[in-house]
Amino acid sequence: MYVNVDAAAVAVTDEAPRANPMALAPRSAAIVTLPVKRRGLSARLWKASRSSIEAVGPPFVTISLLLLIWQVAAGSPTSSLPSPLKVIDDSWDIIAAPLRVGKGIDQGLFWHIAASLGLVANGYALAAIVGIGLGVLLGQSTIAMKGLDPIFQVLRTVPPLAWLPLSLAAFRDGRPSAIFVIFITSVWPIIINTSVGVRNIPTDYRNVARILRLSPLEYFLKIMMPACVPHMFTGLRIGIGLSWLAIVAAEMLIGGVGIGFFIWDAWNSSRISDIIVALVYVGLVGFSLDRVVAYAGRLVSRGTAAT
Repeated sequence: MYVNVDAAAVAVTDEAPRANPMALAPRSAAIVTLPVKRRGLSARLWKASRSSIEAVGPPFVTISLLLLIWQVAAGSPTSSLPSPLKVIDDSWDIIAAPLRVGKGIDQGLFWHIAASLGLVANGYALAAIVGIGLGVLLGQSTIAMKGLDPIFQVLRTVPPLAWLPLSLAAFRDGRPSAIFVIFITSVWPIIINTSVGVRNIPTDYRNVARILRLSPLEYFLKIMMPACVPHMFTGLRIGIGLSWLAIVAAEMLIGGVGIGFFIWDAWNSSRISDIIVALVYVGLVGFSLDRVVAYAGRLVSRGTAAT
């Protein structure tokens, strides 16, 4: 029995109420479009400027504090070193005209640095080729490691300038002697780090190479290189720093054209401000070289090299 309730009366009936087909029909869902919050140009510019400030701000503040301390410490008339303002005043000619063309020592600092970089490029390229090759040999062969490692450990402790007289006696010319000093200074970290990377190749990788019967060239390109590139580029980064250090020191003795000889000539002429300017250039170039090698390492290893 069903109770049918309507607006007029309440009746009791044996029939079930009929369902309203309109009430049972599915209702279409309404689509509501939510507003999308768009970032305006000013917001994007603010984010970019904030990132730049966070990257540049701390070094700028640190350098400013160091310059302020230097100015206060060397601002006295009795100071033996010039203050930053005096350096700018005394050496404005070489600061404002780094591209000045001349002969010998009488030219802009750019040309002295270019001459030094040319020697570094030759010596460092030779060190990279020889260092990677010997590093692979030491990493792959236990006999080679036992035979050559003690010799390398002794030779790498010899100071760079100690090789210069011997190289001058052998080559009888300043340019190849400087290249040899760069080579013998920078090759050791490349050898050591490359050999460590090769020895640390997982055993599973070597077993896979045996199963696939890879040729020596395929093993070198597909297994060894990806596995030891981080170690290899660590040695290359150390080597480029030592190369730049060695050429500046060697040029002070062999003379000619170069940033090292410029510093030595400025010392002989008592131009202390010029020496400070040249040292700033030396530091900036060394930092740039390290960044270039680090970037190359990231490209080769697809982001796995140490930075």
